[in-house]
Amino acid sequence: MNVHFIRATARMALLGTALSGLAACASAQQPEAARPAVQQVEDTQAASTPVTPPPPAPAARPASTVAELQSLIQNRQVSELRTTYNGTYGASLLFKPDDLTYYVALFQQKDFWRVVKTQSDKQAEATYRAFASQSMELAEVDIQRIRLQAEYAHNEKLLASRNAQLSTLQADNTLRMQQEEQVAARQQQSRQEATALADQQKDVRQQLRDLQRQIDALQAQQVQLGGAGASSKRGR
Repeated sequence: MNVHFIRATARMALLGTALSGLAACASAQQPEAARPAVQQVEDTQAASTPVTPPPPAPAARPASTVAELQSLIQNRQVSELRTTYNGTYGASLLFKPDDLTYYVALFQQKDFWRVVKTQSDKQAEATYRAFASQSMELAEVDIQRIRLQAEYAHNEKLLASRNAQLSTLQADNTLRMQQEEQVAARQQQSRQEATALADQQKDVRQQLRDLQRQIDALQAQQVQLGGAGASSKRGR
């Protein structure tokens, strides 16, 4: 009985060893797709966010002759030699004595339009004359506009004055016509009253004449009666 148990145990050990060998072979022959993949953790948020380059440094603004002249004027480092005004335009010649530099400016109102910088007095004078001539040409429209505005304002005042004068004359004429109508009505009424009075006067005069005739007749009768009485007294 012990012999049989020993043999059975040995067979089971051999079977276990064979199964382990078969499992190792099957694992070695398994394809790549069937093998469990190694998981790699990726930062999807970082991949979806674009990389923003740092903003470029602001470029230095180039200094202009206009800004340079404005700064010199504010700091009172230039002297005004000549200035010509034409309407809202003008030209100025300025001088910076410390470095013998001229600035010629063409401006509109208080804003510089063009500025020329030079150390040549001849070029400065020529440029100033050119700018002054240009300001005269540019100002023609403004000068014409100013004149037209003044003429328009004057004509508006004149029109208002003429309207007031016309209104006064119309009021005077209306009043005159009303007075004439009132006078005509009064005259008509006076004529009617005069006619009525004339008729009444005729009636009164006729009545007076009738009364006078009656008075005369009675007086004549009295006279006759008085004369007859006197005669009769003398006959006795």
